[in-house]
Formats: sequence, structure tokens, C-alpha cells
Amino acid sequence: MIITTEELNNDLYFLKNNINIIIFLDWSQAEDTIYQDLENVIQVVNNHPASSQINLMIDISNVAEDVANLVLSGVLMNLLMADGADISAGCEVSLVDSSDVQQWEMVSNQVHARITLDNFNQELAANIPEYSIDEFGKISTFQLIYDLANRLFQTEQWQGAIAQYQKLLELQISSLEIYWNLIHCYRNSQQTEAYYKTLHQAIALYPTEGSLHFSLIIDLRRNGRTQEAIFSAEHACICLPDDYTFKLLKYLTVPSIYNHTDEINFYRQRYTQGLQDLIAQTRLNTLEEKTNAFNGIGRLTNFYLSYQAQNDRYLQRQYGQLVHEIMAANYPQWIAPLSMPKLQPQQKIRIGYLSHYLHSYSGTLWLTGWLRYCSHQHFEIYCYYIGNDPDPVTEQFQEYSDIFHHIPYNLPGVCEQVIADSLHILVFPEIGMNPQTMQIAALRLAPVQCVAWGHPVTTGLPTIDYFLSSELMEPENAQEHYSEKLIRLPNIGVSYPKPYIPPIIKTRSDFQLPDDAVIYLCCQAPFKYLPQYDFIFAEIARRLPQAKFVFLRGTLLQSRLQLAFAAIGLNSEDYCVFLNIPDRLDYLMINLLSDVYLDTFTWSGGNTTLEAIACNLPVVTCPGEFMRGRHSDSFLKMLGVTETIAANAAEYIDIAVKLGLDSTWRNHIAEKISQRHHLLFDDQACVKGLENFYQQIVEAHFH
Repeated sequence: MIITTEELNNDLYFLKNNINIIIFLDWSQAEDTIYQDLENVIQVVNNHPASSQINLMIDISNVAEDVANLVLSGVLMNLLMADGADISAGCEVSLVDSSDVQQWEMVSNQVHARITLDNFNQELAANIPEYSIDEFGKISTFQLIYDLANRLFQTEQWQGAIAQYQKLLELQISSLEIYWNLIHCYRNSQQTEAYYKTLHQAIALYPTEGSLHFSLIIDLRRNGRTQEAIFSAEHACICLPDDYTFKLLKYLTVPSIYNHTDEINFYRQRYTQGLQDLIAQTRLNTLEEKTNAFNGIGRLTNFYLSYQAQNDRYLQRQYGQLVHEIMAANYPQWIAPLSMPKLQPQQKIRIGYLSHYLHSYSGTLWLTGWLRYCSHQHFEIYCYYIGNDPDPVTEQFQEYSDIFHHIPYNLPGVCEQVIADSLHILVFPEIGMNPQTMQIAALRLAPVQCVAWGHPVTTGLPTIDYFLSSELMEPENAQEHYSEKLIRLPNIGVSYPKPYIPPIIKTRSDFQLPDDAVIYLCCQAPFKYLPQYDFIFAEIARRLPQAKFVFLRGTLLQSRLQLAFAAIGLNSEDYCVFLNIPDRLDYLMINLLSDVYLDTFTWSGGNTTLEAIACNLPVVTCPGEFMRGRHSDSFLKMLGVTETIAANAAEYIDIAVKLGLDSTWRNHIAEKISQRHHLLFDDQACVKGLENFYQQIVEAHFH
């Protein structure tokens, strides 16, 4: 049967369910040559073991379709007369017009291979795997499907790739790579259940492949499926009993998001007991035990613990001591105390900054200010970039450093370089977000080691001497929250560069937001929203029916918000909007188009609040018990715009509603913010305070 170009256009299902092979002919050749080429190709395709699944596509872009049909009918008749074979039992034959852009776009992504003819080449199909007539007879069905699957995968055509990989599995052809690629396709196309199902299938086939278990556990936790994550970690421990990674996940997994308040205490108690069990079971006697433990802590941090809004000092000390002992067992040469290098006349104090994130990242962006305003007359600045995502902010770090080392993913190499540089003080902008940073920080590479509030929680590490914080952020009893000695630097403690804010070039309609709504921007990560505060959104909506809460990363909160709104007879879908805004320009546009910024309780915005302030967006905040819940409070105090700081949840609601109802007051707050940016951004007083601290520490070692 010959399928016409029109029929092909109307039958994408046919294409997807066959192995599609294409040939390009020079139809201007002598008729005998065309006949011979077609006969040779059809014969070899019909002799292929998978001929009944093959659709042979013949390009007719340089010939009329009726002429091609006539020639092809003649060829098929000749073949039938020559050997009496039943051609109908072989391949399908279809006509394709590659000059028809729409048809070629549809067809080209379904072509498994092309058979090349000596007398004609087609650049249009250059990315399609090609075989000579002789080669095609030897190529396996698997290879044809596999090549197309990988081509679609590499060009991020997830659905097409899924179809081809599934064909391979149906043929009972599988490999770890096929499963990994299929898993990746499902994940990138947001097919969540298929993603998890395929991961489980892969684990059943490859139970000792740790990366499969790890992906499953981490994604289950990230998506709020904590009990499944713990069960999967327990299963991984059975499959891989010596892999310390899964011991960590088995004992220390806590939710990324809590469904109700009772869960917080439940998981904290579970973590507390699990940490004791983990410590008791950790053995560091053999080389294998040391290496396994080292690799395990190199894959994870206990990042989510501190989002329970409790004092973590006791638990962090236990975990920090465990990490230190593992690192000491693996690198005993880097744990002894170091003496302060002598300062020769005219010599500068050597300060090192080490981070995985010396690029555009919320935990370290502020550090450019410390370096920019540094006194290079008194200090020599060393930066150690241990990640590998350089960008224009990385160039700033290089510019502001005296010496810049980029040593990605090489822990011993980094340590050797830091030791060789003979620093007086080593500073980690953050500890707790990146596993390799925490490993390095658990060693002793400089006489004095400090951490700043890029991750605003005590490290618990016995090797970190000082926590560099902010006088405006810390409560009176703050030292009780830290294992390190607390240093309260002036103002907010960091010199945050004023962000560039573009002119407003979009409207609310570009984001499907109504012009007459009061837009409350809720832009924090979902794990910052604790369930005990969900009622606040519903209460604001009850008092202000035109309220719209725009969540930029909050889809995991949807079910919780539905309950909170339903509790007072409202439908959350009438008020809550969930947007995905990956582009920075659009993110800033949302800030500029919103009316009010709603800060999170217990863990407030840092970068997000500073950017909202740069957009003159009124900020409603309520300071928490710990420094991590007092960022926005300190920013507003430094600005002298304290009218929107609440003392409790009830006052928070009152302020948010008043800002929504009273546009005059809202505009007054926005104008007041706009006039006071200079008080907050690019603050140099904190840098002076920081350098005074550095000088005092070094001098104290010589007296």
C-alpha cells in the first residue's frame, strides 16, 4: 500500500507506531536509475527482520506526486513479478514532501534513520542517522529505535523520546541508561506518577544502583511525600547496607513542607532519636567505613531541620560533631589547631572567603559588598570558588579579590590551596546548603574560621569559631542559638548591592492577573510557610474580597490553603494564584505590579525582601524568635519604615488589610521606601565593623 502525503498528514498515530525510514531520490535522473534505486531499497527493507513494522518514506519534494505514484507502482509490480513475493506482508511505503515545512516538521521528529543513495545527498536530514543499503540490512531494530529516542532526548522532545524508549521496553530491551533517560523525560514533562512508577521499575531491576534510590527519595521529600521518602530510604538501606547516604536519609529525613502543625513535633522527635541512632551506628575503623561515611555527608546537608522554627543549637552540635569526626577520620592532617601567621611590617591581614556559590545566588550575593568596600590597604582578599556555575557575579568576585581560586569539585585541592595561602582568617559565607562546603568547614584550614548568615542557622561545627551576624537582626538572647561565638556587625551586617530595577514594560494581563485586584505577593519557597499561619491568607481575603495572593513557588501549599479558606467558607481558588516565573525580568515585573509583599513568619525573606524594597513594594512582616525570622524586620528598621512591622499575627492581618483598602496609605509607604534606599543598600558601616573585628582577632593572637 502506498500512503499519500495527505494521508500521512492526517495520521500521526501511524508515524509514531512504526519504524520510519526515509530515502531522498534525485527524480531528475534517468528512469532506469530511479527504478533500480527504489527496487534495491525496497528489497533490503523487506528483507529486514522488522520489515512488518517499517514505514519506508520516499521524499517527493522535487517531483509531482502523481508521477512518483506511477513510478512506485511500477517498481512494486516489477518486484512482485520478479520473485512472486507477497509485498503486502513487507514494509509500508509512504510519500513525503520535505519542501512542505509543516509536514516535514511533523515527520522529521519521527524518522529513525535514512538510507543513503550514492547519487543523492540531502542536507535537510543531516541530523538523522544514515546507513548505506548494505549497512541497513545489518542494523538491528533496537539500534534504529534507540538512535531516534536519544536524538529526541538530546533535543528535549520529551514526549517523542518517551514513546521510543517505551518501544524498547516493550521489546524487552532495557538498560540502566534507557531507564535513566526515560525517568528524565517524565520528570521534565511533569508526568509525576509516571516518573515515580518508572523509578520504582528501575530500582526493581537495578537494586544496587544508588543513584536511582537517591533520586527517588529526594524527589519524594521535595514533593511533600515524606513517609514514602522514608520508606524508600529504609528499602535503600536493605539494598545497599554499606552506603552511608541512605543511613542519613533513613534517620534524618524531615519534611520539606508540613501538612499540619502536629507533624512538626513528630518529625523533630523522630530526627532527634534518629540522630542518636545514626551516631551510635557510625563506624570509622576501616578505610571502607571512613570512605562511605565521607561520601554520604558529601551528598546531603540537614537543610530542612531549621525550618521547624525551633532552637537547633543542641541538634546542630551533635550533627556538627559527627561531620567533624568523619572528616577527621578521612583527613587527619587538617584538624589540628593552627597558629596565627606573624604579620611582618607593611604586611596585610589575609582573609579568605570560600563558597560553592560565588555566582548569582541568594546566599552569597551580598558578599560582593563586603569585598567591594574592603580596605585593600590593610587586607589581602582570597576567594575560593568551589562550585562551577560562573556568571557575571563571579566576575565581580574576581575583580574584588586580590587572589581568586576556582577549584571546582576537588575537596583535597581546595584544602591544600587554603593551607598554602597561610590565611589569618577563613570565612564561609554560608554553611548548611552545600555538602562540600560543610565538609571543608569541618576541618581546620585557618587559625580562625567564621561563618556568615548566607544560611542563617548555627553550624554546630566545632571548627567554626565565630558567627558573623547583624545587630539589627539578633534578639537579646541570641547567643543561646549558636554554638559559635556571636558577632553582631553594624546594621544588617552585610552590604547588599542595590539591585537594578527595570522600567515597567508589562501589565498585569501579561500574567493573567486582574487590574482591579489587590495583589499580595507571596514569593517565598514553600518550606518557609508553616501550617499554623495559613489562616492569615483566608482572614485577609474575608476582609478584602478583591485580594489575590500570588504564589511564585507555592504549588505544594494548595491543599493546605484549600482547607484554611474552606474553614471560613471561602474557596481558595478565588483568591490564590500560582505562577511559575523562571525569568528574572518577569520576577521583577511581578514585584513592580504587585500592591503588597507578604513576608513569611519564622523565616523571613532575605534577597526577596531586599528586591521588593528596591521595587518600592510595601512589606508586611512580623519578627520571629530567631535571626532567620527577622531579616525583613531589620531591613525596614534600617530604612526607618516601621509602620508595616507587626507585633503578632492579628496585627499582621490588620496591616495587610489596611494596605489593601487604603491606597493612599499604601502609596505613602511606597514613596517613603523609595526615598530611603540609600539608608539600606551598599551600607559601608557594616564593612568597617567587620574589618575592626578582623583586626581585633588577629591582634589578640599576638598579645
